Amino acid sequence: MAQTRFGNNSVAIERLVVSTYTVPTDFPESDGTYTWEKTTMVLVEASAGGKQGIGYTYADTATARLINELLKEIVIGQEAMRGFHV
Repeated sequence: MAQTRFGNNSVAIERLVVSTYTVPTDFPESDGTYTWEKTTMVLVEASAGGKQGIGYTYADTATARLINELLKEIVIGQEAMRGFHV
């Protein structure tokens, strides 16, 4: 186990589950350049040491594909409490 600011209890990320949820908006929304009638949320559930954490963003389903096809293999096995740059 590696020494971290939390002690010698470092734990590797074991699993990532990526989900997308698309929900309709109550009425058409716009940012002045584009109008949309639905919003997509990408949710990531990470598991390490018997604990789970979540993160989410509002993005296209392509973001979930990017995580599943490219980033997942980089993240799994990394120290759960370590901040890192991809």
